[in-house]
Amino acid sequence: MILKDKIAVVTGVSKGIGEALCNQLLDNGVKVYGLGRNDFDGNHTNYTFIKTDVRNLEEVNLAFIHILNENNNRIDILINNAGLGYFGNVEDLPIEQWDEMMQTNVNGMFYCTRLAVPAMKSNGIGHIINIASTAGLEGMPMVSGYCATKWAVKGFSESLWRELRDFKIKVTCVYPGSVKTDFFRNSPNIKPHDYMLHPEDVADMMVYALKTPDNFHQVNLEVRPLQPKGPSK
Repeated sequence: MILKDKIAVVTGVSKGIGEALCNQLLDNGVKVYGLGRNDFDGNHTNYTFIKTDVRNLEEVNLAFIHILNENNNRIDILINNAGLGYFGNVEDLPIEQWDEMMQTNVNGMFYCTRLAVPAMKSNGIGHIINIASTAGLEGMPMVSGYCATKWAVKGFSESLWRELRDFKIKVTCVYPGSVKTDFFRNSPNIKPHDYMLHPEDVADMMVYALKTPDNFHQVNLEVRPLQPKGPSK
C-alpha cells in the first residue's frame, strides 16, 4: 500500500521508537500527528505535535477532536507507542509507579484506540499498531508490573484484530526485545548498548507492515536482538 498522503497518529514521540517512526512516516509522505508530553527535535511541514498526556482522557479527547476535524473525520494509521517501565521486586514497587504504568501503557492505548476506530470504520480502512514487548510474551523477574501491562496490550490487540477485521481494519501487535533507547532510565543495572535492537530498525519493520497489501495482515511481530549481551567470550 502506498503511504503517501495517509493520516497517522503516533503517541510517545519524544525519542526512541516514536521519533524514528515519525521520521520514517514523514519520509514516506504521511501526514503525521505526534502526541506526547514532549516533542522530538524535528521540523517538517507534514508534522504536527499536539501536547498530550495519554493518561489524561480529556487531553486525548481534545487531541482527536482536533485531528478528526482537520482531516474530514479521517485517521488511517494509529500507532500506540507511548509506554514506560519500572523495575524492582513486587513488594518494593510503589503504588504510584504501578498506576503510572497501567495508565500509560494500557489506558492510554485504549483511549486513543476507541477514538480512532469509528473514523476508520466509517472510511472502511485503517491500521492500528500496538507496541507491546517480549515482556508481554513471558513473565520476567523484577518487572512484574511492566509485564502485566504488556500482557494487557497483547490481550487487547488479539481481541481487537478479530473484532475489526471485517471492517477492513488491521491490528498489529509488536513485541520488541531490548531496544537501545532511554527505556532503561529507571533501571540502574541496565544501560543501553549497541547489541540491543536499534529504534530505527524496529520502526522500519512497522513501516513495512503498513505498506503491505490490503489483504495481507501481519498480526504479531516479534523481534529480538540476536546477541542481547554481545558476543560470548
